[in-house]
Amino acid sequence: MSNHPDPSPVNPLPAPVWMLFIVLAGVEGMFSLGEAGLIGGPSAVGWRLQAINDYGFSGSAFDFMLANARLLPEHLIRFLTYPFVHGSFTSTIFAGVILLAMGKMVGEAMGGWAVVLLFVLCGVLGAVVFGLLTDQAWMIGAYPSVYGLIGAYTFLLWQRQVATGGPQAQAFTLIGFLMGIQLVFGIFFQVGYTWVGELAGFVVGFALTAFVLPGGMARLVAVLRRR
Repeated sequence: MSNHPDPSPVNPLPAPVWMLFIVLAGVEGMFSLGEAGLIGGPSAVGWRLQAINDYGFSGSAFDFMLANARLLPEHLIRFLTYPFVHGSFTSTIFAGVILLAMGKMVGEAMGGWAVVLLFVLCGVLGAVVFGLLTDQAWMIGAYPSVYGLIGAYTFLLWQRQVATGGPQAQAFTLIGFLMGIQLVFGIFFQVGYTWVGELAGFVVGFALTAFVLPGGMARLVAVLRRR
């Protein structure tokens, strides 16, 4: 009789993905508890707004650095911190769910630290594109980063479809659905231009996966040569 327990039918999440999620949830937990009056006293009600002001991506600060050719550390740090500041508990929940789902699938194929790398780079470059193409003052939330993970997952699906001869367009169903929802919300509500950063994050994630995934670039070149 074996002393080894039966293996779990569900592969556990990579530890680095849990690390990202815990930071995301921890920040939101602090804001939510403060707004509920459970921690921090009366001043805690303004913690979220203060964090947006101090750590959100600022289009005005980005434009100032470009116009004056100056890289200011207090504003550069915003590229790394804005994904962990959300406008509401609901927004954080949706971002966290996508992070866990995409982080699991991408992490199983590429490793947990590759997920962290993609999360950070897609967030940074998504903010750069957002700052260059829009005049919106602020962008917060993990959506450019998690859309980058969707881009990575899409690349993996696309490569699988190419290898099996399946319809390649099917790999882009998820991002098409999400962008369609953005379009509907844009028609009926004032949602701003954060979708620019999210779409940029997706494109960056898709492109970077060719470099991060072992053998990804060789397979991409092979596909392009067939066309």
